[in-house]
Amino acid sequence: MHKPETLKKNDKIAIVSPAGAINPDFISSASNLMKNYGFQPIIFPSCIKKHFQFAAKDEERLEDLQAALDDKDIKAILCSRGGYGLIRILDKLNFDKFLKNPKWIIGFSDITNLHIALNNHFVMSIHGLMAKAMHEEPEAEAVKNIFKILNGEKPKIICENHEFNKNGFAQAEIIGGNLSIIYSLQGTKFEINTDGKILFIEDLNEYLYHLDRMMLSLKMAKKFDNLKALIVGNFTDMKDNPNPFGKTAYEIIAEHVAEFDFPVCFNFPIGHIDNNMPIICGQEYKLEISEKVILS
Repeated sequence: MHKPETLKKNDKIAIVSPAGAINPDFISSASNLMKNYGFQPIIFPSCIKKHFQFAAKDEERLEDLQAALDDKDIKAILCSRGGYGLIRILDKLNFDKFLKNPKWIIGFSDITNLHIALNNHFVMSIHGLMAKAMHEEPEAEAVKNIFKILNGEKPKIICENHEFNKNGFAQAEIIGGNLSIIYSLQGTKFEINTDGKILFIEDLNEYLYHLDRMMLSLKMAKKFDNLKALIVGNFTDMKDNPNPFGKTAYEIIAEHVAEFDFPVCFNFPIGHIDNNMPIICGQEYKLEISEKVILS
């Protein structure tokens, strides 16, 4: 697995919008924060455009992201937001130049598409907060830890136990992100590889029956068969039908992994939450689940 270089003072960080449209104020705040940390932000045109729900037309978003990937002077790329749209350009990206000079790519939610693609190319990336958080909570630990990673650190994450946890220890490479994205890439060349890895999942605004469907799909695709551990983040604003499903999101997930002997932790601080702690996809981590949960 290739780890991008640690950033140095005055290194360039691109800000691109490969998916949904974003408030330009968030871009300005993210840019100013990068300057405060000693970096040079490079704002790409798609960040200040809008095409219906998208940041720009597909070809414009593709052009910006491809240019940022190819530019060897850019040392990191912040995806400004998720939403929807990256999958519309994912199979058109060319990683040849990028793979010769890998750089950090930062984002979550819809950006899971890119994390999985990079993992399949054996390049690490940062699952973490984006421009909105840098605008609203620039001093938050989850934001600060992104810059710690860019500076070569590997922040430890500690959280409380949960009643559904299955205690245990695992040491392995980690990969994951938004469950809906992981599910949507099944059967494509970008399908996630979970063999021998720690998997983390989170989601937002999904129906409970659809969560059940996604977990069953991953199980039938044997994504849990050789898993070392499962980290369950926040499943925020989940929805139910007038005739209720009968289980909570965590109960659904616990049911579908009960037969496996790998450790599982719930309510881990990742997802569509303020304290969405950054995780280095592709990095080897130690996960200890007991009275406390420690990822280090």
